[in-house]
Amino acid sequence: MSLILYNTLTRRKELFTPLDPGRVTMYVCGPTVYNYAHIGNARPAVVFDVLFRLLKARYPQVLYARNTTDVDDKINAAAKAQGVPIRTITDKFTAIYRADMSALGVLPPTLEPSATEHIPQMIAMIEVLMAKGHAYAAEGHVMFHVPSFTGYGQLSGRNRDDMIAGARVEVAPFKKDPADFVLWKPSTPDLPGWDSPWGRGRPGWHIECSAMIEAHLGPTIDIHGGGHDLIFPHHENELAQGTCAHGGKTYAQVWMHNGFLTMDKEKMSKSLGNIVTVHELLKNAPGEALRWALLGAHYRQPLDWSDETVAQAKATLDRAYRALGEVWDIEAKSNTAPTALTEALEDDLNTPKAMAEIAALVKALNSAKDADEKARLKGELLAAGTLLGVLQQDPEKWLAKDLDIDEAWIIQMIEARASARKARDFKEADRIRGEIAAAGIEIKDNPDGTTTWAAK
Repeated sequence: MSLILYNTLTRRKELFTPLDPGRVTMYVCGPTVYNYAHIGNARPAVVFDVLFRLLKARYPQVLYARNTTDVDDKINAAAKAQGVPIRTITDKFTAIYRADMSALGVLPPTLEPSATEHIPQMIAMIEVLMAKGHAYAAEGHVMFHVPSFTGYGQLSGRNRDDMIAGARVEVAPFKKDPADFVLWKPSTPDLPGWDSPWGRGRPGWHIECSAMIEAHLGPTIDIHGGGHDLIFPHHENELAQGTCAHGGKTYAQVWMHNGFLTMDKEKMSKSLGNIVTVHELLKNAPGEALRWALLGAHYRQPLDWSDETVAQAKATLDRAYRALGEVWDIEAKSNTAPTALTEALEDDLNTPKAMAEIAALVKALNSAKDADEKARLKGELLAAGTLLGVLQQDPEKWLAKDLDIDEAWIIQMIEARASARKARDFKEADRIRGEIAAAGIEIKDNPDGTTTWAAK
C-alpha cells in the first residue's frame, strides 16, 4: 500500500511522494530547553518517531532533524531566577529531554541541530530576506514584512484580524504593518547576544527553524511536523520566511500536526497549571507504557490523559509480554509485520488500528498449538512492535519490574527447588513453589529440563 498522510496545508489526505526517494527529509520542532518536558510535549516526539520508523522501513535514507531551541526569553528568565549562566539551564534540560524521550522508546533523530550553533546561518537568511524586499531594519530590530508575501495565512486558514490577534503581536511604532514579526532583536548587556549588521542581538524564534532546515535539509523538505499549537504563528511564519528566502520555492511538501493532550477534557498547558512531566511519570510507570498510552488515539485527535490511561496501557503490554514469554525459547520465523498493521500505519499513522492488530496477534499467539505457527506469530508480533516502538524488551525483565522481589531472588528460589527435586525432597520442592507463587510468580517446567517464570 502507498503511504497516505494528512497535509495541514491542503486539509486533506494525500499520497506521499518524496522529492527524492533516495533521500527523504523530515523536520520536527523540538523542545525549548528551560524546564522538564510535560507529557503533552512528548506526544510529537513519539508520533513522529513512529513515522520515522515507518519511513525507514520504506526508504533507503531518511534524514530526520529535530531541533533544540536554546536561545529564548523563557530560558533567559529561568537563568536569571536561578542565578546561573544560561548554558547551565540549556545543557541540563537538553540532557534530561533526551533521556526522557529515550525512556519512551524514541529513536535519536538523524540530526539534532541547536539554535545557538546556527546564528551565522540565521543572519545570512535575514540578509537574503532584506535584499528581496521581504524584511526591513528598524531601531535595532529586523522585521519580516507580512504584506510582502501574498500567501501568508494559507497554512492556518486565518483571516488577517485573527492572525494579528492570535500572534499576540507587540505594538511597536517602528512596524510597517501590525502583523510584521521579529527576525532579529537587540540584546541588553545582561542577555545573550551576537554581533550582526544590525547591532548586538539575538534571533527571533521563527527564523531559527527556517535557517536550520536550509542548512541541513535544503530549500524544500518532504515533511514538516509539530504540535497543533505551532500551526500559528510559528509554522505560518516559517512558511513565509522559507518560501520568500528561496524565490517562491515550496518550503515543505507536507505539513503534519498532532492534536493536544487534555486532562479532564481541558488542554494541558503550563499556563493552566495542569501539566504532568515525563520525568515524574517515569518514576511510577515504565516508559513503554507511557508511549503506548500516547499512541492510543489517532495523532490528529485530542487525547485525554489520566492515571487510568497509563494503567490500561501497562496491562495491555503485560498481556503481550506474557504471550512472548511463553515462546521466548522459540526462534522467530518471520521478521515482517502483518500487512493489516502496516496498512493501518500507512493510512495516516492510524495507530489505534495498528494497536488492535497487535492485540489480535497476542490472542492468536496465546491460542497457537503448533510450534511453527508460534514461531511465525512471534516474529510478526516482534516486527509489529518494532514499527510502533514497543515489545522489544526481555519478557521476564519487563514482568519482573512490577514485583516487590528481584530477579536474583526468583532465580535463587528456582535453583533451590531444583536441588530439592534432585534430592527427591518433593515436599520441600512444593513448599518453595508455593512461596514463589505467593510472591506473584508462576513457574513452568519445560521438556528440556529448564524452568521459566513470569508474573501472574
